[in-house]
Amino acid sequence: MLGISKLALSVQPSATLAAGAKARQLRAQGVKVFDFSLGEPDFPTPEHICQAAIAAMKSGQTHYTIAHGTVELRTAISRWYKKVYNLDCTPDQIIVSNGAKHSIHNALLALVGPGDEVIIPTPFWVSYSDLVSMTGATPVLIPCGMEADFKVSAAQIKKAITPKTKLLLINSPSNPTGAVYTHAELEAIADLVLEANIGVISDEIYEQLVYGDAKATCFATLREGLKAKTITISGVSKTYAMTGWRIGWAIAPEAVVKAMANIQSQETSNPCSVSQAAAIAALDGPQECVGVMRKEFESRRDFVIKKLQGIPGIKCKVPPGAFYAFFDVSSYFGKSFAGKTVTDSASFCLLALEQAHVNLVQGSAFGAEGYARLSYATSKEVLEAGLDKLQDWLKTAV
Repeated sequence: MLGISKLALSVQPSATLAAGAKARQLRAQGVKVFDFSLGEPDFPTPEHICQAAIAAMKSGQTHYTIAHGTVELRTAISRWYKKVYNLDCTPDQIIVSNGAKHSIHNALLALVGPGDEVIIPTPFWVSYSDLVSMTGATPVLIPCGMEADFKVSAAQIKKAITPKTKLLLINSPSNPTGAVYTHAELEAIADLVLEANIGVISDEIYEQLVYGDAKATCFATLREGLKAKTITISGVSKTYAMTGWRIGWAIAPEAVVKAMANIQSQETSNPCSVSQAAAIAALDGPQECVGVMRKEFESRRDFVIKKLQGIPGIKCKVPPGAFYAFFDVSSYFGKSFAGKTVTDSASFCLLALEQAHVNLVQGSAFGAEGYARLSYATSKEVLEAGLDKLQDWLKTAV
């Protein structure tokens, strides 16, 4: 029998994907499941983007490209950042990968290894900690509770820095909390980064999904010299409903991009050629589709938060970005449902799925025990029916 490596044994499967798989199993058995587990827009990819992909296929763009992305796409990304954030970056400072997760992994592999530390504020996106651990580096977690709007302060980061600290991994707007750092909050962190001489991976994949007065900030633009210390991560998945197209990117100093490109050339070769052509159309084409999706997400957010805040025992704040509600369910710990007792967020979510057929993701997967995450990237009709089921089930607690 073949032995499994220590690395493989140490890595946990993605909790969000695992939750989605459980929901599919129940649906296959004929059970109607209200699945709020996956972070995936429910909108179709805009038509002009699909047409660009068809045109690319018909014109023969179905072969290998440069391993780190076509010059045309990297130029389009450069143009977009100059227009939106006034960030100057050349195509040689950009690498296109198979989704933003792949971009983060490549950046970590290029920059850290055994003996290094990477600071991660929690709650964090489920993959951050494991991606760091897979390099041999150590994730250093900083808890950030609801009372702080799930945001880390520069003072907390300073306290966590040691001689082994190489990177800070920050995410705004945030998955799972929807938190959005203000310009001033990020400026304080930027000043600390420059003072401490550490690098930053800034995951900005939800940058266009902000609501009300919230504004996304490109971290690399905050201070002179910060661009040389920052790896900016983003992609087309969330903004343009292109999760399955698998296109993400990193903007970084040229030497870092070259190292990441060498790694990627051995790992996966190039991202999908057709998807790259579609991504150009997404960035260069009409943007009205983004505004339509953003408006609908904001309306859903308001609906979901009002429903959750009306359920006894649940605590929830209004998230200013992304498309998640992250709410405190700890008041149900120790209570029983149909003879089964809730002991933690994992058992809460499991019982909600098994008994109410409502699929959530446990807070412990995000480094925040006591919470659950609900994605509102689905219709209001489904959200209303699912939340009603959840509320009715919670009433049965004893």
